[in-house]
Amino acid sequence: MAPLSTPALSAPSPWLARLRGLFGALLSLALTLLGLLLVTFIISRVVPIDPVLSIMGQRASEAQIEEARIALGLDKPMWQQFLIYVWNVLQGDLGTSIGSGEPVLQAVSRAFPATLELATLATILGVLAGVPAGVLAATRPGSLADQIVRLVGLMGYSMPVFWLGLIGLLLFYGILDWVGGPGRLDAIYDMQFEMEGMSRSGMILLDTALAGQWEMFGNALSHIILPAALLGYVSMAYISRMTRSFMMNELGQEYITTARVKGMPEWRVVWVHAMRNVLVPLITVIALSYAYLLEGSELTETIFAWPGLGSYITEALGRNDMPAVLGGTIVVGVAFVTLNLLSDLLYKLVDPRAR
Repeated sequence: MAPLSTPALSAPSPWLARLRGLFGALLSLALTLLGLLLVTFIISRVVPIDPVLSIMGQRASEAQIEEARIALGLDKPMWQQFLIYVWNVLQGDLGTSIGSGEPVLQAVSRAFPATLELATLATILGVLAGVPAGVLAATRPGSLADQIVRLVGLMGYSMPVFWLGLIGLLLFYGILDWVGGPGRLDAIYDMQFEMEGMSRSGMILLDTALAGQWEMFGNALSHIILPAALLGYVSMAYISRMTRSFMMNELGQEYITTARVKGMPEWRVVWVHAMRNVLVPLITVIALSYAYLLEGSELTETIFAWPGLGSYITEALGRNDMPAVLGGTIVVGVAFVTLNLLSDLLYKLVDPRAR
């Protein structure tokens, strides 16, 4: 009698696998954000700054202080305070700034587009310069081109950002007058921009282009190009170094040798076959560089009087405005998490094996 054959296990449906992957990504996102809120909540409770005294002032009576403490929910157990904090954040309530008295979310939403505009342009410049430089260095290891790329990258890592910013302002604005000065617009254009209500996205280059104000667009470009180039240089140093490392690893693989033996043009070997695999880890590198710039480059924004998120958090720290600091920190954390999620999605799009 022939033994009974066990039925083969059916492979899971591709749609079911994708749903599981999506659920896992969303769960990881939720846990990361919850951890971020827990950290900011703990910081707000351990710093030696009484939020009630910061709001009420030193001259408030004991009764007024106690009443404010109850109104803020500070009389409840810590776990209840944390739940209230999470619920408020989910509703878009990041607290009220002690210095200005306005909602933190409103102030952050006004500052963040300036940082987004600056970081986006800087990342584009960093990618456009860093990727070709890294590929050039990897295809000619030990050559003069390789040494120059590595030296330029090392300088980008080593030189203080504030020093580069001051030198750039002195040379290109003060002496040569090639670029605009600190700020996002000249005073006359800034006034016109506000009076005509052109601000839609908060990003002046985009808003002036949509409004057809090309003269104002040129003025905004002259102001942003120097800080964007400075941050782009820092980004390029990181991207070129990682591109060189990834590309050298791929060029030593057997499939590259096979492609060359078959007589395939070198540019196709490098920019099509090798770059296809290099692009997978490079996406993560670019996303991390972009997230770092979105964090708000405090020194750069301070030097160039750029009213972005970095300047907002720095000024809030200077006046012990903890709701503003923590609100800005939450926005930075959300930006990091979102970019990591997007990089994972692009990773799977580029590399079918990761799906």
